[in-house]
Amino acid sequence: MQKYECGICGYVYDPANGDPDGGVEAGAPFEQLLSSWECPVCGASKENFKPVVE
Repeated sequence: MQKYECGICGYVYDPANGDPDGGVEAGAPFEQLLSSWECPVCGASKENFKPVVE
């Protein structure tokens, strides 16, 4: 699954882990996160995330 990185603080959203503190279960693809979801580290909006190139 595609990982996404916050362009503000560098936090990486990994679908394999989800965002348990943000109410996102493991296995949830980034594209399915609510538009109101924010970076759990810095609070940046979802629009500030870019796909991680591995």
